[in-house]
Amino acid sequence: MTDAIHLLATRRSIPIPMLAAPAPSGSELERILTVAARVPDHGKLAPWRFILYRGDPAAAIGRALAKLVTSREGERMTETRAKVETDRFTRAPLVVGVVSTAREHVKIPVWEQQLSGAAAAMNLVNAVHAHGYAANWVTEWVAYDEEAKAILGISPEEKVIGFIHVGTPTEPPSERPRPELSQIVTEAVAPGDV
Repeated sequence: MTDAIHLLATRRSIPIPMLAAPAPSGSELERILTVAARVPDHGKLAPWRFILYRGDPAAAIGRALAKLVTSREGERMTETRAKVETDRFTRAPLVVGVVSTAREHVKIPVWEQQLSGAAAAMNLVNAVHAHGYAANWVTEWVAYDEEAKAILGISPEEKVIGFIHVGTPTEPPSERPRPELSQIVTEAVAPGDV
């Protein structure tokens, strides 16, 4: 098995609370993001972008999200929920927002552009793993809420592909059940009148 196949076969999502510092930064993070951007991209549109959430800005975003939820829930807001929102973008030392900037195009369907963005997110996860770190790709409610998206620097016409939480794993990955190939692979059948 080649190193690349071994890498792909051993990638696992690590629970976000198990992602500790350090996270990639500087030239290492630049390499990871460069690899993430090397995806199929019909028309060379680059219909996605990355947002880095870390440090003080990530903490301030968490406080703003907690304030937003408090304004909606009022007295129903619990201390636990407030802490969850406050910590949402500081649970890992780095969170990379992968955002679809897809828009109508004369030749390239929006769906193809969105798939290119999803490929960038998966390349990012694999590149993180290749550099010895771990990742967890989530969306959560903030990906679908326009007020939360505004806090996160995402415009209404953009869609969140995912928030990739990145750090150093504090526990080994565990395996989970994977689909049996017999359940997900079929052979094409020629039409009967050919």
